Amino acid sequence: MNLLFARFLRAVYRKEPVSGFILILGVTDALIGGLGGRESLLSVGLLIALLGAVMRWRQGEKKSKAIATETVRYYLPPGSTRQPLPLLTPPNKRSR
Repeated sequence: MNLLFARFLRAVYRKEPVSGFILILGVTDALIGGLGGRESLLSVGLLIALLGAVMRWRQGEKKSKAIATETVRYYLPPGSTRQPLPLLTPPNKRSR
């Protein structure tokens, strides 16, 4: 269970650390409120978790739009008409 929990936390924090923190904070508050019988803490936790999920969704939406609209830049020319450079050999092999 501990290994599974660590993998879940890593997956949440890797993409968006701020929204992941808010999401985990809200889920933790909701669990404490639900298990402890405190409805106010449960409702605040669910509200915070919902806020973290919405933040993550909106940030992912912005990234996908940015990737789709980014133009491709070519740094090298498409083809070269020059002759290729000669192979370099050590000087001692050239004289023999």
